[in-house]
Amino acid sequence: MIRIFILASIIFFSNSIASKGTNVFGLGIYDIKFDGSEKNQATDFRYEYRSDKSLLDIGPEEDNFFFLKPFFGVEFTNDSASYFLTGIYLEDNLGELFEGDESKFFFTPSFGAGIYDDGSGKKLGNDLQFRTSLELSYELKNKNRIGISFSHISNANLADKNPGVEILSFSYHIPY
Repeated sequence: MIRIFILASIIFFSNSIASKGTNVFGLGIYDIKFDGSEKNQATDFRYEYRSDKSLLDIGPEEDNFFFLKPFFGVEFTNDSASYFLTGIYLEDNLGELFEGDESKFFFTPSFGAGIYDDGSGKKLGNDLQFRTSLELSYELKNKNRIGISFSHISNANLADKNPGVEILSFSYHIPY
């Protein structure tokens, strides 16, 4: 299964690997619950490569408002859990979205799938996991960004057990 995932990722992203993009480094709290029910809290370390090359433009030609772009990444926790994933994201300037003028704030939702190894951390019930993420970031003067994101990882009920996990992260984006 891992070989199929890696081969599909290489084929899917072969054009994107050489394109311009952004390196995203994140640090967060793994298994955060706002009701105090967390049992396997850990520190989450994240790296993502986000390509600037669009896979699909959605919207009228004169104003394409959604550009679906590929990403791939890896997450690790301090209790040895690891997650290798790939997926799509879209990025929208909040000023353009709400006021028609660009601002320094960006909204970035994403969806991905990947292979998860729980190490000595939380057991998520399956090797195949899906991640949804919502991120808000601010562009600095040097074009780098700082951001905050909230993510959910789940096996989408593909296994008998599906506890899922939420992650609250802070990130630093370096475009090139």
